[in-house]
Amino acid sequence: MFTGIVEELGEVVAVTGDGEAARLAVRGPVVTADARHGDSIAVNGVCLTVVETRDGVFTADVMAETLKRSNLGALRVGEQVNLERAAALGARMGGHLVQGHVDGVAAILSRTPGREWTAVRFSLPAGLSRYVVEKGSIAVDGVSLTVVDVGRDAEAGEAAAGDWFEVGLIPTTLALTTLGHKEVGDPVNLEVDVIAKYVERLMGGRE
Repeated sequence: MFTGIVEELGEVVAVTGDGEAARLAVRGPVVTADARHGDSIAVNGVCLTVVETRDGVFTADVMAETLKRSNLGALRVGEQVNLERAAALGARMGGHLVQGHVDGVAAILSRTPGREWTAVRFSLPAGLSRYVVEKGSIAVDGVSLTVVDVGRDAEAGEAAAGDWFEVGLIPTTLALTTLGHKEVGDPVNLEVDVIAKYVERLMGGRE
């Protein structure tokens, strides 16, 4: 379990694999300071298991399902990634409950700089719209964010094809996460609030 508070920007130093599986090597001196084999580290919001650590670099295996459902399959050597260690019991909950299980991949639709923050709009994959509400929580590339607005592009045509949500990024988030330099069209991992999914499941069970 994670909180969506990024601890550091890591750097991908190696990617190996054949499309069915991959092994990532990521430099992250903060998150590897106390990491051991079997520990969990979120990479762009994806919970990965540490295989080994050495000199501030950790390696993790990524299976086909994860490559299919996230943007990790597109990572290249030299890219920066958001890193967070699993939350410790008793620690402050700075963001919201994040499982590290990606629900879908979105794209950045627009960036609008402001005096105090930058408004960023993301596409919303079909099937996820019902879990996203104004003032609710969502994890974008592992960053816990508050939804400012949700809507649908009337010109998109097909239902859900034009769904979007918007967040406001403060200077700290822009400086300390990958969201500060991602551009329009770039893919991001989304994890909706798990509480919404449980509520839906429970309500469905009553029908």
